[in-house]
Amino acid sequence: MEILLSLGAVLKGHFLLSSGKHSDTYIQCAKLFQYPEYSELFSKKLADEFTADKIDVVIGPALGGVVLAYEMAKQLNVRGIFAERTQGQMQLRRGFEIKRGEKVLVVEDVVTTGGSTREVMQIVKELGGEVMGIGSIVDRSNDQVDFGVKFRSILKINAIAYEPQTCPLCEKGIPIVKPGSRERKKAKHQK
Repeated sequence: MEILLSLGAVLKGHFLLSSGKHSDTYIQCAKLFQYPEYSELFSKKLADEFTADKIDVVIGPALGGVVLAYEMAKQLNVRGIFAERTQGQMQLRRGFEIKRGEKVLVVEDVVTTGGSTREVMQIVKELGGEVMGIGSIVDRSNDQVDFGVKFRSILKINAIAYEPQTCPLCEKGIPIVKPGSRERKKAKHQK
């Protein structure tokens, strides 16, 4: 946590998460990944949790899981790929493939609801791969996510995520920010 705080990666305000939920806390792991020494440090620690699982390939959802998938693959000495959203659907592109029977580790920078991670897990299963585990830098799910496989993270943060229609930050009229973009919009309270 000290490293994330020192890098300004823990943001406070009113944020629209990729899950569609709102929160007063956002973890911007891109600030961590801009430093190779920290990327390697965090990835090595997380990879140690999966060395006994004999992983064949590491996959992460774009954009948050791209660097982590690469670094984890490097630490585990396996292939590293990523899935990306095209026309609203997560898929493999760029010639990436998962072979039937391959043991796959799915990684994501931050897990809140696990939505993107589950989409990637589904791709792996449809292609005949076996999901061996889930790894993340930050778990902010408040123990509300069960992937049905081993799930490990470097850091657990208890951060509240609100449904848009019950968000107290919207009630107060605090402008909402979608991190990763300059888009700011006034949130409306929805009943």
